[in-house]
Amino acid sequence: MISRISPLIVFLLLLFCIRFQSTNTTTNDTVTNTIQPGHSLSTSETIVSTNGIFELGFFTPGNSTKYYLGIRFKKVSTQNVVWVANREYPFPNSSAALCLNSDGNLVISDGRMTYMMANTSAGNGTYAMLLDTGNLIVTNKVLEVLWQSFDYPTDTIIPGMKLELDFVATSWKSTEDPAPGLFSLQLSSSDQLTIWEGSKVYRISSIYTFGVLSHSDWYGYGTITWPINYTSGISKMVLDVYGQLKLQSWSEDDQRWHSLQSSRCGNYDLCGAFSVCNETAEVPCGCLTGFKPVSADAWSNGNSSSTGCLRKTALQCTKNIDVQKDGFFRMSIVDWPDNPQHRETANPTDCQSACLNNCSCVAYAYYYIKRDPKNPKDPKLQCLVWHGALLNLKQHSADDINGIDFYLKLATSDLVKLDANSRNQTSIDTVNNNSISSTNFKFGVLQILVLTLSTPFAMLILGLLFYYVRRKLRKKGEDLLQLDVGMTQTTENSELSEVSKPGDGKKKEVKMPLFSFKSVAAATDNFSDANKLGEGGFGPVYKGILRKGDEVAVKRLSKRSGQGWEELKNEAMLIAKLQHKNLVRLLGCCIERDEKILVYEYMSNKSLDFFLFDPEKRKILDWGTRLQVIEGVAQGLLYLHQYSRHGNYGQVRGDRTWWILYLMLYLLCMWHSDTLT
Repeated sequence: MISRISPLIVFLLLLFCIRFQSTNTTTNDTVTNTIQPGHSLSTSETIVSTNGIFELGFFTPGNSTKYYLGIRFKKVSTQNVVWVANREYPFPNSSAALCLNSDGNLVISDGRMTYMMANTSAGNGTYAMLLDTGNLIVTNKVLEVLWQSFDYPTDTIIPGMKLELDFVATSWKSTEDPAPGLFSLQLSSSDQLTIWEGSKVYRISSIYTFGVLSHSDWYGYGTITWPINYTSGISKMVLDVYGQLKLQSWSEDDQRWHSLQSSRCGNYDLCGAFSVCNETAEVPCGCLTGFKPVSADAWSNGNSSSTGCLRKTALQCTKNIDVQKDGFFRMSIVDWPDNPQHRETANPTDCQSACLNNCSCVAYAYYYIKRDPKNPKDPKLQCLVWHGALLNLKQHSADDINGIDFYLKLATSDLVKLDANSRNQTSIDTVNNNSISSTNFKFGVLQILVLTLSTPFAMLILGLLFYYVRRKLRKKGEDLLQLDVGMTQTTENSELSEVSKPGDGKKKEVKMPLFSFKSVAAATDNFSDANKLGEGGFGPVYKGILRKGDEVAVKRLSKRSGQGWEELKNEAMLIAKLQHKNLVRLLGCCIERDEKILVYEYMSNKSLDFFLFDPEKRKILDWGTRLQVIEGVAQGLLYLHQYSRHGNYGQVRGDRTWWILYLMLYLLCMWHSDTLT
């Protein structure tokens, strides 16, 4: 902040600073890293950090005669300035001085104008200190940071500096003018550094571009710190006057800066929509897998900046369960595109579903961040989805540890065509105008003979492989989510009419659907407690929801129940044979490794004792309903005793049948008691 003040006030201010100069002025014999209240720092004086790494003082850049207050590397002879205090308000002569006044504010004055650097209004007890990190702070006796230069960066990022979402660094106007230039650098919420040319995006670089930062330094919520490494030498990251972000390291041997410029893939929208940029490739731009160049001629000539790519096969995007849905192609070690949208999800599967079930979503990605930097075991999943055109997708080298997996939505037909060996690689579609010479296809007689004899053998191997894969798939079981409960009801009723005849001695094979454990887990939301219906002696029972909205009951045999394979087999075979409208139907089972699961018809009205033994809910059952229950129980018992399949009566457990008889007797007693009252 700069202001014009009267000569009298300037005189009094300088007089206050000079009052203590005889005891506090820095001399060549005394080096300090602090500025105490009343101490002034002239254009010929400096303060130095404790270990002599950084220095605070006035400088005149290049051939300029204007004075700026800045922080610079003390042991570096050229391009050493990392921070400028008054870049917009230089002082014209050497009469300028820095002072910490009695209010705890840092000001620069030359007798005619005053520039206030830090306005803390902290009063007595404050002082300024230059740290070995290059950070100038105003603090107090309890070491509370009241102001710091790291919060007001210029064009340079140095180790120890924290970048936040409001972080803005601005280039110099020229190599000899520290005034704000045309380019600015900002941190985005998707851990990317965006370079602006005025109000237009000029370049986008990942915070991991130079390898000095990693995901372990990214804490989410828009905060990242460049960790200090005292053994790696002097380094800095600079936004130069041309808008290039450079990582520079100082060489003591040849006394100069060595620069590593941000990649050539940094220019915004260099390759166009649905493309990927690979800086290590001869032609950096290429189409994503499943896409083709808009202009083949421009692509072959290496000019792809204005063309981009088109999808080869349109997405299905359907909710029809009979049509196979779209899928995802995983790209590894990439820097994801612009404009991601955040989704709140609990796990990677939910993140995938959020994109798969949205027709406008074209890709998704996820990663984990630390909610607390001091607690590395406290990660939080961040789910990102993309809609519309994908821009600025970059491919990292194979040895880059900062690459992220990226999942691109493709049509099923495109995924099927992909070779298994290239599923996890980024495919770059280019146009090859070089024709293959016909001489490359001239084989000798021996080659043709070997090829002819090997063809039947190869077909035999493929046939055996197909048989083996098909057999393995059958063993995995059917998809429970695709089960049509209504269709199974129709099938079982027709089968019942054939086997319910008394005296029919035909033995029919009971068809028992075998479901995969994966589909059973999906139907029950991975056996969540929210879907738990109850728990018996043999294990818990869950409610499962199928694709068409049908509900089933899933009994998961507990490993501690003591019920083994024989008990499960007997129960499954018994209930499968007892198909009757008044008996709970067994729809199938699941047997995978140690898992033994039975899938039953779901009874939405809950258990009868839920109503009978509750003083309030029992009133819901009027005597018309109770008589229907009694009749249904009687019909079920009649079927069990007379019309069930031959040989099943001896397998009916006594505790269950007597419990049913006891229930009937209880209902009759309740009926008589209510009638008498």
